[in-house]
Parts: sequence; C-alpha cells; structure tokens
Amino acid sequence: MLQAELAKDKQGPLGEFNSCGIVCGYSRRSDKNLSLNYGDTVDSLSSRRKFLNGMGIDYRNLVCAKQVHASGIAYVTHADLGRGALSCDTAIDNTDALISDKRNLPLAIFTADCLSVFLYDPLTPAVGLIHAGWRSTKDNISGKAIRLMQDQFGTDVNKLMLIFGPAIRECCYKVEENFKNYFKDIVERSGDYYLDLAGVNRAQVLDAGAKIENIFDSGVCTSCQNKDFFSFRREGASCGRLMSVVMLK
Repeated sequence: MLQAELAKDKQGPLGEFNSCGIVCGYSRRSDKNLSLNYGDTVDSLSSRRKFLNGMGIDYRNLVCAKQVHASGIAYVTHADLGRGALSCDTAIDNTDALISDKRNLPLAIFTADCLSVFLYDPLTPAVGLIHAGWRSTKDNISGKAIRLMQDQFGTDVNKLMLIFGPAIRECCYKVEENFKNYFKDIVERSGDYYLDLAGVNRAQVLDAGAKIENIFDSGVCTSCQNKDFFSFRREGASCGRLMSVVMLK
C-alpha cells in the first residue's frame, strides 16, 4: 500500500505528501476486490472497511464516481459525503476525476490497468484524484483537472505535487495502429504498437505547468505484476478493481 511507502520516504514528493496532513494510498490484490460493480463483489464492502480502516478512514464516508472513461471532473464538498460508499447507484454521475479542499472527505477511484493520478496542492490545501484510461487521457483529463484546481482554489501549479499509481505500462499496453491519431508518442515494436499511458499523462501535467521534480511515479505495471494487482487486459471484464484514495486530514 502506498501509505506504507509514504511512511518510509522522508524526502521528496512522497515525504512531503506524508508529512503535510494527507492520507493517500492504493490497494493491491491482497486487499481483495474493492469495487461494488465489477468482479466478485460479495465481500467488497467488508474488504473496503478493512482496507480503509488501516488508513484511518471510515468506509461509509467514501466519495466515489460513476467512471465513464471521459473527462468529467467533480468538485466534492461535504454534501457529497458517502456518495458511492455503500452502493454504486449513489456515486457521482459521469465523472472520472474528483477534487476537493474539504478535510476528512475521502475521494476514491477504481482501476484495473487505467492510471490513477493523485494531486496535492499544499498551499490551499486541496487534493484531487484522476481515473485516466486512454479515452480520458486523449481528452487531457489530467491537464483539465489541474486547470480546474487553479480556477476553483487558486492552486499554484508550481507547487502542485502528483503521484502516478499502478497502471498498465508501455511494456504491455498493446494498442491499435489508429492510436497514432490520438497520441504522438506511440511506440512501435516488431510491427505492434504500444501506449505509454503514464508517459502521456506526465507530458500533459508538465504542459499544464507542473514541475518534474514534483511528480512521483510508482512505476507499477499492473499487467507485469498481475499477481499483485488486477489487470483488465490479463483477466478480462470480470476482474476486480483496485482502489486509489486520497483525503485531507
């Protein structure tokens, strides 16, 4: 779990995340399926409770989105407390990123190859969490989330800190040739085409003004490390989902 890594790292972006009143982390396969609408959901609520209790978060307060692989972003307030926590029916509609400047309001997104992007504005303070699949990335959801934080909170992008969570990586993310119409940095190997999802998002947040020294990438490939992480490409549509969560304390 990333929170454990944060506790070990006293320098750089991870150490600053951990020491500035932020709780954040991502689950692993050993934490079980934490989605309520994908994979085997029989134990999902109890698994959520166990995972989040370890981070000091009440699972009933979780705020979740109905992710649609687009670029909708929601500003979350305490009026949204618990949306999607106990049923996906109550989650925020048509949304793939959440931002908030409210304390004790845990934000969550769910992935199984898509990239989770954590954002932390230490000055406001404020946080954000992005679900970045290829469609959302094509629509520049990471850049849009940063701009919304600037508009909503006056975020100083030079101080904004980011973490890239687990995702399928360039080594495994084979795509169709027509992806070259959407992404300029498609990699060709032996006649096949591969997308660096994290690399594209990194370029987008840098274009939005983020500083390279404020970006940390977990480097986890969910396909290569499928024994530890769920992977849609490896397992199919019935696979479970990882949770990424962030909260201002």
